[in-house]
This record gives sequence, C-alpha cells and structure tokens, in this order.
Amino acid sequence: MIISTLARELGVAEAQVAATVALLDEGNTVPFIARYRKEITGGLDDSQLRQLEERLAYLRELEERKGAVLAAIAEQGKLSEELRAQILACETKARVEDLYLPFKKRRRTKADAAREAGIEPLLDALLDAPTADPHVIAADYVTKGFTDTKAVLEGARAILADRCATNADLVGTVRERMFENGAMLATVVAGMETAGAKFKDYFDFAEDFTSLPSHRILALFRGEKEGILHLNLDAGDDAPYMGMIAEAEGVDTHASPWLADAVRWTWATKLAVSSALDVRMRLKEKAEAGALEVFATNLRDVLLAAPAGQRAVLGLDPGYRNGVKCAVVDPTGKVLDTCIVYPHKPQARWSDAVSVLATACATHGVELLAVGNGTASRETEKLAGEVADLIAKAGGKRPTPVVVSESGASVYSASSVAAAEFPTMDVSLRGAVSIARRLQDPLAELVKIDPKSIGVGQYQHDVNQTALARTLDGVVEDAVNAVGVDLNSASAPLLTRVAGVTGTIAENIVAYRDEHGAFASRSELKKVARLGPKAFQQCAGFLRIRGGKDPLDASAVHPEAYPVVRMMAKRTGLGVSELIGNTRVLAGLKPAEFADDTFGIPTVTDIISELDKPGRDPRPEFRTATFKEGVETISDLAPGMILEGTVTNVAAFGAFVDVGVHQDGLVHVSAMSDRYVSDPHSVVRSGQVVKVKVMEVDVPRKRISLSLRLSDEPAAPADRKRNDAGQRPRAGRGQQPGRRDASRRESGGSMADALRKAGFGR
Repeated sequence: MIISTLARELGVAEAQVAATVALLDEGNTVPFIARYRKEITGGLDDSQLRQLEERLAYLRELEERKGAVLAAIAEQGKLSEELRAQILACETKARVEDLYLPFKKRRRTKADAAREAGIEPLLDALLDAPTADPHVIAADYVTKGFTDTKAVLEGARAILADRCATNADLVGTVRERMFENGAMLATVVAGMETAGAKFKDYFDFAEDFTSLPSHRILALFRGEKEGILHLNLDAGDDAPYMGMIAEAEGVDTHASPWLADAVRWTWATKLAVSSALDVRMRLKEKAEAGALEVFATNLRDVLLAAPAGQRAVLGLDPGYRNGVKCAVVDPTGKVLDTCIVYPHKPQARWSDAVSVLATACATHGVELLAVGNGTASRETEKLAGEVADLIAKAGGKRPTPVVVSESGASVYSASSVAAAEFPTMDVSLRGAVSIARRLQDPLAELVKIDPKSIGVGQYQHDVNQTALARTLDGVVEDAVNAVGVDLNSASAPLLTRVAGVTGTIAENIVAYRDEHGAFASRSELKKVARLGPKAFQQCAGFLRIRGGKDPLDASAVHPEAYPVVRMMAKRTGLGVSELIGNTRVLAGLKPAEFADDTFGIPTVTDIISELDKPGRDPRPEFRTATFKEGVETISDLAPGMILEGTVTNVAAFGAFVDVGVHQDGLVHVSAMSDRYVSDPHSVVRSGQVVKVKVMEVDVPRKRISLSLRLSDEPAAPADRKRNDAGQRPRAGRGQQPGRRDASRRESGGSMADALRKAGFGR
C-alpha cells in the first residue's frame, strides 16, 4: 500500500520505491544513495529521495494511526467490516480521524444527555413527519432535565447537530467545499492603523483560499497574532452548506420551519466551526510548505555560493562607536592577526585606521578585503577602498574590497563552536574571522551557524520549527556532500554534515588528525574510534585527501569502486594517475564494458566523468558586486537609477537585492522578466550579482521597488499604488475588490460568529 502510494506520487516504478525504502531502512543516507546507488534506485536524485523519505514517514505514521483506531473501535465491539475497509482505505490522517469521531471518547455533551433522556426518537419522528407540530410531539418527551417542550426540542436539535458532526462523509464534503469556495477576509482592528502600518496592504483585503500564496497566508496570520488584523474565514453563501446537511440527514427543510432552523443552527455552531478550523490548518500547512521550500532553496544557493578560494583575506566587521573589528586569515583560514580600528565617528581616527590596515595587508599578502554588510558598511567599504588604493600606489598588488553578508556572524561569535575554536579571542573579533572565512569558502564557514540564523528565510519564526530544522539540515547535508570535504582541513562542524558522520565521529576524526597528523589515505579512516564499516561506507566517497597515497582519494570515486578504475587503467595501459584527467582516453571508454552486477552503467558513467574532472567544485565562479559611489543611504536613491547589487533573499513574491544602502530593495515577481514568472527562483538565486533599476523609493516605510527589466520606466507618483503584499488584493470572484460580501462582513455573518465562539478574531 505504502509502496504503491509513493510510486504514484513520485511518478516512478514501484520497484524503484521498494528498493529505495529498503536502502533507507538499512541506514543508508540520502546523499550516499543518490550518488552511489543509482542502479538500485533507478537514478532518483536527492530531491526525489528527500520527498520519498518525508512521505514514507507520514504514510507509516498514517498506517500506525489506522491500527490504533481499528483496535480502539474493535475494543468497543463496534467495528464492522465496512468500517474496517473504509479506515484501511484512508489516504490522510484527517479522514481517519473523521471516521473515528463517533467512537472517540469525549466530554459528555448536551446531545449525550438528550439521548440518555430518550429524546432521540423524537428527532426521528420529526424527520419522518416534517409537517407535524414539533411542540405537540415534543410534549410526550418532557422528562427530568428537559422539563418543557422548548428544552426537549433543543435536545433533539443537539442530537441532529451531533449526528452531522460525526458523519465522516458529510464533514469531509463540507470541508472541501468551504476550502474550494471560501475566501479570507481581513480588516484592520480599530485603532491599530498606525501601530500596524507594516500590514497596511491587508487592512481591507479578500482573496480566495485556493489562490492565497504562502507568504500572504503567513503575513495574515502574523497580523492577526499581533492584534493588528481581524480575519474572517468566509465560507460564502450558507445555503449550499445547509442543503448538504439536509440531504445527508434526510431533512425536509421546506416542510418544517423548525427543521430548517435546526439545520441552520447545526451549520453555524458545528460544521462551520470545524470546517473553518480545518481550513486554517490547511492554509497554515500550505503556507509552511511554501515557506520551507523557499527557505530551502535560498539556503542551498547561499551554501553553494561561489567561493573566493584559498587567498589571504582581511575581514572587517563594521561599527561606529565600538570600532571596526578586523581579522586577517591566511589562504587556509588560519587567523594571522586581529585588531580594532576607529575610523568613524565619534573617534574618527581615519588616517590611523588606513595605516594600520594597509600595514596588515602588506605584511600578510592580503588579496581580498571582506566587509560585513551591517551598520557602517558603506563607510567601511570606503575605508577598504582607500587601503587598497594606498597599497597599489606603493607598488603592491591592490587587494579587492568585497561586501559580504554578515547574517549569523554575531550568532557564531557567541556560540560554543567559536568558543572552542578561539577560546582566548574576544567575542567581537570572532565575527570578523567569520566574515573573512565565509568569503573564502561560504559553505565551510556557514555550516557552523544555525541555518535559521543565516537570514534567507520567509516568515521562518511562523512555521513548524521541527519541520524547519529537518528540512534545513537536509539542505546543508546535500550541499556539503555535493561539494565534498577536505579530510585534512575540515572543521568538526563541517565533518558532522558529511553523510554517515555523527558529531562524535567528527570530533574523533579531528582528534585523530591532531594526534597522528594528516590522513594519508581514506582507508586510514577505519582507525578512527567509533567509525565502523557502515559509517565508512557512507562517508568515504565525500571526503577528499589531496596529495595522498592514492590519487583516487582526491576524487568522488568511492573506495568500493576503485577496482573498476584499476580495470580501466589496465585496459588502457596507463597508470591510475595517468588516466585521471586524460580526457582523450576517457572519452573512448565504453561504460558497458566495465559494468557488472555490482556497478552498473550509471555508476561506471559517473566514474568516467569524475576521472575526467576529479574533485570538481559544482559551485559557480567567484564574482562581486560593485556599489555605486555616492549612493550610501536610502535617501540617496532616485527612480531611474541603474545599480549593481547582490540578491540576498528570494521569496515567493520576488527577490530582495542589496544595493548598498543598508536596506534591501524588492524586485517584485512581476518586474523580473518580460515573460510570466511563476517562481522567482527560476530567474535569480541568493548570492547572485544583478543589475537593477530603481522604480520607486518610499523613505518613511523604508521600501525600495526595483526592476530587473532595465528598460522599465518608473511610474509617475500618482500611479505608484501597487500593493506590496504581492498583487492588487481583494480578489473577489466577479465582485468589487475588497467587497466579496459586504453585508456578511458588516453584520458578522454566521461564519464570523462561529469563529468568534471558537476563540478566533477576538
């Protein structure tokens, strides 16, 4: 059942899924399976494998819940074969809970009391004789606790509502209709207009549930949580829902005003509330899934950003009163020197700062000046430029100033990882070291920081933190293993992200290296404490040893496949080292001639490709953005300017770009291309250098509108009314925007009343 479901969802063969599930159950990691078990999985990539792994966990939980529900109902002696079949056929946890609802232990309700008082036959009688006078029939059911016909009829109504609320098919159908046909309405809470200015785009808003994108859902819920917005989940016209209830329970509402009122009451107090709660949950799940996808994509782009490589770097962590913290690191990232200079106000010791930094650059052969992009960044970039010019005038090679994102640097500075690495260094200087190193190799440095602190998320604090951590950990693991890790220089945090390497094993690798010196071969890993055969199998192919005993140890060829390479070398009459990088010879090899039951054609093809370009880095070539001189604050911007900047974050509605004014500008998705863009990630990625045109500047709200279409012309002030929420809001179907159902909103409506009773919108 699970295998077939996964195969259908992924669009692959059941045999592929079954084999992959077996590999996962054996303890194999996703990076290892994706790279070294292609024959078994049929070539599933890491993205498909992550999806399969996540869905596998959900479906197994679903099967476990089915078993628990079946056992609970059977214990009550109420499990029929028909119900068993219905539960076993469920594809979602929500459907299982719907079917379990009538048998679930719950607090005693008014409907339970009415049943115990013998009132249920009254309801059946009223359904069978809708034209009869309800009060006349109810007179025969007056009893203790229900002392008059009004109380008796209220009891009968409660039983009808309870029947409907525990009718799994009805509940599911109503819920689906509300989601497909309803809309989210938002208005500003009276008196919160100024305090909630950042939510201004939602002060009078309406949009169908089905068209609400992730970022707007999260923004609306955050606005409600902060007490700025009042949300109403509008189901639309009540009539269709009441018709569904009447049909499900066989109620003739036309013949009986009492029954019609009972159906209306059932909808307003039971199904409207439960359906609205479910819609909220579904919207939140949809929003979280979208936010996680955006975060994961952005994080992957940042981690796989172009490394400057092994060059000496001076890291500058800007600041005013507390000075600019500086750290020089050598090409391997080793700290050579640190200092603090005070070029900016109030000290304004500019000349001293230039002299100190120029001396440090000359002494240590600095090639790059990494300037953090926080407070005083542009002023410090000027300082770096003057230092570089001074060195050039003195006849030295001019170092290149580069602005670097410092997101998370302060988090790293105060972390246990930094404390262990630099126990005697001042916390403020550790950030400068991090800034310098992340220019050399973003991946190696950023793995030391909690991914949530890197600053590329979308409403990251509003999503499920467990799911967020799991998703981001997967991204980091895939990125690290895609690049590979130098076994003899990697830090413990970086090693921990290698497939099969736990935190303990990573510490043991570093300890072994410190005691015995550099690893001479991958096989030497087997001497590391706690690193057993399974861990070696998972991690060996992703760890590189440059200049070791075996040239293959510097490649992505797995040790288990070394015999295949030796067979190729023997066939060509060359040594292994002569075969590596020999494009002419490798191009003439036919994978099928070296394939067998263990290593199929896909793996052999990968081996030949790796031998052609061993240890190749999948990351792009290093490039930097050049900020425009004289444009340092948002007030310096003017519509029509064309600037160069760096993409700092990509969201569902567009991309944020740092153009050097301490406030990122937004390129809305509609301004990204001349063609329709459904996903901004298809146009730009985090860390990419782009040219943009300034379209609009709102200094009070600190908003900058940019366009990637350099031919665009900024609109006249009177025309600048586009909604920054992502589109012109209030998308009512065929109605005036924002007025989807004004009468319902003004009067409250049964849905609004029901939601208030459920605790929302207060």
